[in-house]
Parts: sequence; C-alpha cells; structure tokens
Amino acid sequence: MTKSKHTLSAEERREKTLMVLTPVASVLLALIVGAIIIACLGKNPLQGYAALLQGSLGDLPKIGKTLERACPLIFTGLAAVFAYKCGVFNLGGEGQFIMGGCATALTVFGLGLTGPAALALGLIAGIVVGGIWGLLPGIMKITRGLNEMITTIMLNYVAMYFMEFVFKNLFSDQGLPKTPAIPKDGRLPELLSAHIGVLMAIILGIVIWYVLFRTSFGFKIRATGMNQTAARVNGFPVRRLVLLSFVISGAIAGMGGSIELLGKAPYRLADGFGSGFGFDGVAIALIAQLNPIAAIVVAILFGILSTGGTMMQSVIGVPTAIIDITRGLIIIFAVAGMAMIKLPAIKAFIASIGSKSKKVEANA
Repeated sequence: MTKSKHTLSAEERREKTLMVLTPVASVLLALIVGAIIIACLGKNPLQGYAALLQGSLGDLPKIGKTLERACPLIFTGLAAVFAYKCGVFNLGGEGQFIMGGCATALTVFGLGLTGPAALALGLIAGIVVGGIWGLLPGIMKITRGLNEMITTIMLNYVAMYFMEFVFKNLFSDQGLPKTPAIPKDGRLPELLSAHIGVLMAIILGIVIWYVLFRTSFGFKIRATGMNQTAARVNGFPVRRLVLLSFVISGAIAGMGGSIELLGKAPYRLADGFGSGFGFDGVAIALIAQLNPIAAIVVAILFGILSTGGTMMQSVIGVPTAIIDITRGLIIIFAVAGMAMIKLPAIKAFIASIGSKSKKVEANA
C-alpha cells in the first residue's frame, strides 16, 4: 500500500513538473516561430528581439511603462483566477473592468471631487460597482441556472454601451466623445516611473494567493471548484461560495478599471477603454494554471511584448502584428500543452517513463 502511494505521488510530481514547464516551453516555442516569421520578412530576428527588450526594459521609464501596460492585465487575470478556482467561468472581466472605470468617472465628475477624496471615493466606487456587475451573472446562475459564460459576455456589451453613453452624453468633454481628464490632484501618485496601482496589483495578487491556498475560506472555494457535489455533501455553502466568487472576481476587475482611469494617461474614458483586457485576463489565468503569482508574471510578460513591439517595429521595420501573433501562439501552445498532459495516453506514457527509470535504478 505504501509503495503504491509513493508511486502515485511520484507520477503526480512528474505531471506537476510538466505542467510548470509547459508555459515556459510555450513561450520559447512562440518566440522561435516569431523569429521565423521575422526572418521570412528579410529582417534579423535577434536584432528585433534585442530592440523589443530595449524598448520594454531598457531603462527605468521604460520599465515603468511596461508595468503600467501589464497592470490592467494583472487585475483581469486575477479576476479570472479567483472565479475559475471556484469552478465558474467569468468571461465578463472586461465588462466589470469597464464598469469600474465608469463608476469612478461618475463619482469624481458627478460629485465634483478633487484631491484625495476623488482618489479614495473613486477607487471604492470602482470596486463596489465591479462587484455588483459580477453579482448579476452569479444571481442568474444560482437562481435560474443560466450559463455564466453567456451572461457575462452579454454584460460586457451592456457595460461597453453604458460607457459610451457616459463619455458621449453624461460627461462629454466639450462635445467630444470622451470625458474630461481626472483632476491632477485626484490621480494615483507615481512610484519609480510607474503609478502606484502597479504595486497595488502585485500586493493584491499575493493576498489572493494567501487567501486561496492558506485559509479555510480559500480551501472551500477550491473544493467547490473541484467538485460541487462533494463540497455540498461536506456541508460547504456551495451556492453562497459561487455567488461570493462572482462578486470578488468582479470587484477585482472593477478595481483594475478604476486604477486604469486614475493612474494611466489620458486619465479619461473614451472609445477603446478596457478593450481586450478581459479575454487577455482569461488567457493569462489559463497560462498561469490558476496561480495568482504566476498570473502576475504572465501579465508582465504580455506587458513586455506590448511595450517592446513598438520599438521592434521602429528598429527593424516589421509590423507590430507579429507581437500579436506571438502572444496568440503562447496562448495556443500553453493551453494545448496543458490539455495534452491531462490526456490518459500521455499520463500512461509519463507513468511508463517513471517505471523504466525505477527499473534502471534497481538494476544499477
């Protein structure tokens, strides 16, 4: 019995190692494919990647810009991680992000706030409204059994059109399709060339990791995500936990929208605010294997690619679409690789490798 347990744990360790190595291999493979594309365009891939690193990490201001670009992705990635850990698929991170920004704008401009009051109340409003926007699909799921993937995507469009109403009608800047800028004394302060929201995002990721993996509440969330029936049999309030996961996930994304508005130029709502961040966050969560700390790392990697792509374009003359292709390939390779590891045939192959290595050690 002890031997079988030991063998099982060894297989699990090998599988876990492969799961950790898969995203790393996916990044390398995507960069290789990107290099081939660059070479086919008649350019030098090494020179291009050197320019990418120089443009994103070359000095402190560039690092700050990269971190600011990664900041919204950290929030939407963490929002997806928390929801998925409870077994619910929150595809509404973009809508919750947008509603967080809208709530901040409505609070600041509607109440005429400036200074610390604008910063504090705007941030609180973004978190609260983001949580409420996450609550809506949660209620629809636990009361009517509606598929949360459909409802959250639909709410994304509602949020987008509501934001359009805000910046075109409620608080249009002299008739232009954008809101006025957040007052200077109501913006997030800078810390080492980046707004302090980046630090807040990283701290939040660490807190979420601690909550999920080191608290009883986090254990209940993870247990519900793994098997709702077993969690219910063990007395866990499954419906309440599912609802809470939606609210907390939405609040995280709403906080990201608020920080994006308060911390990053142009400090105003306009067309394109929050566009794409939600689905990028889902991809980041999957690549990070639902680990909050890993989600921060993957988001920063995406930030490096986004910021450095402009420099690569100017230095070697390739389109920035190559960066989008590379980022897409990272997602495809990582998700496909992790899915393959879970296949029974691959698991059997991993087990056979382990048994062969044990035989070699025994014969030695």
